[in-house]
Amino acid sequence: MILSPIDNGIVLDHIKPGNGFEIYNTLKLSELNCQVALILNAQSIKMGRKDIIKIAEPIDLDLDVIGYIDPGVTVNFVKDGKVVKRMHLEAPELVKDVIKCKNPRCITSTEQELRHIFKLTDREKGVYRCMYCESKAK
Repeated sequence: MILSPIDNGIVLDHIKPGNGFEIYNTLKLSELNCQVALILNAQSIKMGRKDIIKIAEPIDLDLDVIGYIDPGVTVNFVKDGKVVKRMHLEAPELVKDVIKCKNPRCITSTEQELRHIFKLTDREKGVYRCMYCESKAK
């Protein structure tokens, strides 16, 4: 399979196999009016297999969401066919409105306008807890 390189846009690389689709859906990339390529199970020397997402226009991405779903993703910003900036993502300290608190006693259950904010409490295990009730995210 041959995909042409992009002139301007973003390439999300080194996505763990299977996480590409979750990132695609969570970021609502299907709603964009530009070309988006989702490549699943691509061969990788470093990882064995990986997913890749190519977006053919520069857009604002929520990098915290991507880092939460799959820490270790490489984000390449492409301009005039060349990578002008490369970022290696890590798990963010705070995640807002991505995870919903499942605790029925949490204030977010009754106060609908409150943002769902989760804090990274264990980087090694990737554990996030609700800022309001300390419930562990699933």
